[in-house]
Amino acid sequence: MTNVSKWMSWEGGIDLVAVTSPDLQMPNVIVHLGRMVNTPVGDAPSGMIFWQPDTNAAPLVFGFVGTDAKVGAYFGPNIFAGTPFEAAPVLDATIDIKISATSASAKCVTGGYTFEVEMSDFSEPYLIDRKPAAMPPFYQQGVEIHARKASLKVNGKNIDIIIPPVGISGGPASVVSPNGVYAR
Repeated sequence: MTNVSKWMSWEGGIDLVAVTSPDLQMPNVIVHLGRMVNTPVGDAPSGMIFWQPDTNAAPLVFGFVGTDAKVGAYFGPNIFAGTPFEAAPVLDATIDIKISATSASAKCVTGGYTFEVEMSDFSEPYLIDRKPAAMPPFYQQGVEIHARKASLKVNGKNIDIIIPPVGISGGPASVVSPNGVYAR
């Protein structure tokens, strides 16, 4: 039996995966944040941002974000190994997340950009237990709440987004996750 040695857990998660055009096959928007993320190397508000409004150009923001570079540097080689995020840079950021019974919001400021996500119209909470796949290559367990309405602002400007029915985690592409764990 192999011991789990690579893991992260979180409290207060917000996860939005979207496209800005119906022609896109892959998401060009990912805002994946935790109010507090715990790892074997420390704890900090953390997440990942992928923002590529022009899909013919390099992303404007791509990397793990948070208040502790050591925690951010843990994610790529330990949790996201074997994915496009394995060598993602670590970006200093501030993260503010608010979650209530009827709405959730996240604000992340990094690299000269401010990302604001608003979510509402929640499903009932449900437990997840997803096995590793090509993407994502780790076990996922926790509680999710599908947010059937979500909006995104970048630098104060409303962004038209289309939220696919399934995100990169294998569940809905717009969720609030009160708590959970990824493990390899």
